[in-house]
Parts: sequence; structure tokens; C-alpha cells
Amino acid sequence: MTPGPYPPIADHGIIGDLQTVALVSAEGVVDWLCAPRFDSPSVFGALLDDERGGRFAITADAADAVPRQIYLPGTAVLVTRFLSTEGIGEVLDFMPVDRPGEPTDTHRVVRLVRALRGRMRFTLDCAPRFDYGRDPHRLELDGGTARFRAATADGHLQLLGPAGALTRAGDDVRAALDLAPGSSAAAVFTVCAPGAEPPPAAYERDVLRELNKVRAYWHRWTGRCTYRGRWREVVTRSAITLKLLTYAPTGAPVAAATMGLPERIGGERNWDYRYTWIRDASLSVRALLDLGYAAEADAYRSWLIGLLGAAHTTASSAAADPGADAAGGTPRGTVTGEPLQTLYRVDGDPRLPEETLPHWEGYRGSAPVRAGNAAAGQLQLDIYGEAVYALAQASDTAGHAGYDAWRCLAGLLDWLADHWDRPDEGIWETRGGREDFTYSRLMCWVAFERGIRMAADLARPGDVARWTAARDAIFEQVMERGYSARRQAFIQHYGGEVLDASLLLMPLVGFVAPREPRWLSTLRAMEAELVTDSLVHRYDPSASPDGLRGSEGTFSLCSFLYVSALAGAGHVDRARYAFDKMLTYANHVGLFAEEIGPTGEQLGNFPQAFTHLALIMAALTLDEALDAAEREGGTAAHG
Repeated sequence: MTPGPYPPIADHGIIGDLQTVALVSAEGVVDWLCAPRFDSPSVFGALLDDERGGRFAITADAADAVPRQIYLPGTAVLVTRFLSTEGIGEVLDFMPVDRPGEPTDTHRVVRLVRALRGRMRFTLDCAPRFDYGRDPHRLELDGGTARFRAATADGHLQLLGPAGALTRAGDDVRAALDLAPGSSAAAVFTVCAPGAEPPPAAYERDVLRELNKVRAYWHRWTGRCTYRGRWREVVTRSAITLKLLTYAPTGAPVAAATMGLPERIGGERNWDYRYTWIRDASLSVRALLDLGYAAEADAYRSWLIGLLGAAHTTASSAAADPGADAAGGTPRGTVTGEPLQTLYRVDGDPRLPEETLPHWEGYRGSAPVRAGNAAAGQLQLDIYGEAVYALAQASDTAGHAGYDAWRCLAGLLDWLADHWDRPDEGIWETRGGREDFTYSRLMCWVAFERGIRMAADLARPGDVARWTAARDAIFEQVMERGYSARRQAFIQHYGGEVLDASLLLMPLVGFVAPREPRWLSTLRAMEAELVTDSLVHRYDPSASPDGLRGSEGTFSLCSFLYVSALAGAGHVDRARYAFDKMLTYANHVGLFAEEIGPTGEQLGNFPQAFTHLALIMAALTLDEALDAAEREGGTAAHG
């Protein structure tokens, strides 16, 4: 079989080592890998440019080979199996997890090739393209070993077992793997710093040892999961995906593994999601704790406290020496001058300059391809609510962070009391101008409400009276200006009539009761306008121009939030149907991109952490509602 260009976005699995990930297509092609981190330039990028992006392919030669891709259960080991009249072969792909908490420039993709039945022939093609294809390399070839030397990185390929030698194809390599029944070979690609020592000689037995180690690692990790509900396999796969998308040295999760995948084929809504959004990451804390992963939740909490501490320290220094802040280049540790910004690199660096890559054509011609994200410079006030929400949910808020962390948090709330009432770009990062977004006000309310609770629960000092006044002022403002009597619904921004699915979080954070009349009428209005067969649009771009051309699909995040809202409102049968229906849109290994397109295809960056987080939240909420209904002695037929 010959892999075609640009497989569907959903036709991929991911493997990773908790510092970066690789995408492997269902045809056996590694077409996305950035190193040494998620947010580093690409090594393989054929996903965004078939000719100039680079790939690492191992595919079956049989013309009638049919690929099937699965995970080994409870692991991040990906199996691509090829079924043909000649026989059955498979490729097991994984990345070893070695001391994931220590940052390293060296990362390995291990590919174990097996002939399970009959003689199987495979073709290996390895063509790295460093720095988004901008950094040419030279090839050094020695039998079964190839070295790709570039200015920004080196790549090493080791071919192991009875597979013959690598042959030159320009500055790339190729090999023919002819495997007798029951035999195997392996290919290990190592990317490292330029000029670094090559990896030591390896043998097939080393690969098998690494496979057993990585399987054991993931089995231990999934064994810690405390979820015992109705959707264990689905929830476990989502939890593994969140773990894969978390940078272990800091505990910061990225929004997605990729950049530039379009929200509409041929459109311009193509963003770089390989960074840590305060919003997405903070909302993951509750789900992680509910699954039993307190260490992961606390790791992110510590990273977030570090950002708040840097902001507090810099602000204090600026107050003592007004000239010092400007000299620092990044006021208060952000590019905006605010205490926090919307997103960061995984190491906390606030600088994410956005550039286009004109030499790449984009996925199926979807240009421009953007690296970096200008949303880092936007004002999105909701992040303060999500940050405080995360700290309030952490398993040991009063523990090792102690009084210093509380001072940072209290200082943040004091600052927010003077700065919450401003228009901003909102949760969806619109580029059509600032508005008084209802969701931003909602989450500022959450910041004060959770801060007040923490002060009482932990007996910590703070200007609680001031925070209470701000909380109550926000509540009154949202009820008066964020609710449309004509629409009988909470609206996207003040002065408008547009509905917005982000407000599905209103009952989940406690702003309204899940069966409060204003909320139930809002839910009905959303169902009439934003919901199609259980799939939910985030808003109507034609009714609320966001500064970008083109349409978009339904947002899977919002579809799962809709499930939680239905369950909370007592419509448990409908919630279960909507949840089960959404699960049918997962790809063949249980992964979701950002959106579902008009023909049911997955669109946007892949896989998206926020979607899998919302899936876990929906499963937990729905389990609780179904359990309650069963205790009451009947099915949940209330709607």
C-alpha cells in the first residue's frame, strides 16, 4: 500500500514520553513530531506540508493491505496492523518514558515491526525536516545507522534485526524489510541537540526491554485511577491522553499536540495549540482529582503558583522601583502587563510571538500555517477565575505552598477587585474587538467566590469585605446586563442577543442552580439555536462577527458540557443519549480533535485536551445523576 497525502485528521494515534508527542497515521506514518518539547519546531511535519514537512513511514508493501490501528489496552503503545492476503504484520510504536521529570534534548521514537502470519514486506522511509523544514540537513550513512546533521538538531536512525541495510534517497534513507513469519525488526529514531553524542548501539532485545518497561509504566499509572463508573475504557483513554499532553518537568498541560490544523478545510482558522492555556489547564484539576490523580493536579497547581509568585514579586519590585518593571522587558512576567496572561510556554515563558510559515502549504491547502500564538497578548479576564478555581480544588491548598502562596493569591484578588469591569477578547479569543463578555464576568465572580471560601476554610487573612462586594457586584451586573429578557437567556456579551455555549459552565461552577428558571430557559434557547443532534456550536459567527472569515464545525468541548448541563437539569435520559452519541464521533482509538465538521469529520488541532477533559467531567456528572436516579428506584426519565 502507498500512503496518500494528508490523511484525515482523525486517522491518527499519538505516542509520547511526557515531554513531547508524535502522531502516527493509521497507515503507519509518523507525520508530526516536535522536539525537544511540544512547543519546539517540528522534526516531522508532513501533516502540514506533504512535500516539505518530513515523515517517518513504515508501511506494508502488499497492494491489498488494510491497516487497523489500536492501542494496547491501558497504555500509550500504539499498534498499526496490516491485514493482507499475503499475511498479517504490525508496527508497535511507542516513546520510552525515562525520567520524565527531567528536561532533556534527547527523545526516541521506537518502531517494532513484526510478521505475525505469512511473509510480510515493509518499506521504511525516514525523511526528517528540522525547524519546520527550514533547516537543511546532511546525511551520514553507515549500514543500518543513519545520522541526519542539521544546525538546530541531530537525528539518528538505527535499524535493528534481520532487516538489511539503509539506502540513501538524497539526504534521506529508505529500507526494505522482508520478514519471515514470526520474525521482527526494529527502527529507533533519536532526536537530540546538534553535535550531541550518538545513541549507543542497540539490539532487538533492548527494544523488547523498552517495550516491557513502557507497558509497565502505563499499567502502573492507569492502575492509580479511581474511576469505577460506566465508561471506564473511554475515561481511561481520555486520562492517558491528558497525561501524554502534560509536560512532566513543570506539570503544565498543552491544549493540543499540533498546530495549524484547520477548523475548516481551506480556511484561515488555523492556530498553534502547543501551549498551556490557564483556562484549559485550571479546569482539568477537578477532573484529575476525581480520577485519583492528585499528584498531577498538584504539579499544575505548583506551576501556577510559580507564575503568581513571579507576578507578585515583579509587581512589588515595580512599586519599590517604578523603572525596574520597564527594564525587565516582560512586565510582571507577562507580555500584557497583567498579573497573568492567557497562555504560556510549558516552562512558563510568556513570549509566544506568532509567525506564519509561508513555505508550508498547510493541511490540504489550509493556510496560513501559524507558529506561536498572538492570543498571548489578548486580555481575557476569565483566566483569573479559572486560576483561583484550580487552587481551590487542589488537594493540598494549605500544604507546602503555605503563606507565601496565599499572599500571592490574596494580592491577585485585591488587584482583580479594581480591574474586573473591563471589556476583553473573551474565551474564544475573538479578533473582532473587545466586548463585555458574560463568561469573563462569570469567571471573575468565581475568582472572588472561591477566594472568599478559601479565606474562611484556611483561616487566612484577606480583604474579604472588598472581595465580597466585588463578587456581589458582578452577580448583579450579570443578572441585569448579561440576561436578555427577549431571548429568555444569558447572552454572549452585554448589549447583544447572541447565545454562547461557554455559558454551559454557569451551573457547573455554582453561579446558578442547575434547575433555576433563568438557566432552564437559557438551556432551551441554546438547544433551539446551537444544538444539532446533540452536537453544539460555540456561537453563531454570522450573528457575532469574530474578525475571521469562514465557518466552523461544532465544538466537541461544548457538546460534552451540554451533557453535564442536561444531567444537572434533570434530563438524565437525554444527557446519556447525547453522551453516547458524542462517543460515536471519537476516532478509531478514542481520540477527539477540537471540532466535528458538517460531514462528521474531525477538524482542528488534535487531540485536544479540553475536549477530553470535558468528556471526563461529563462521564462523572452523568454517572452521579444515573446513580441518584437508580437509588430513587426508577430510570431517569425526567426529560
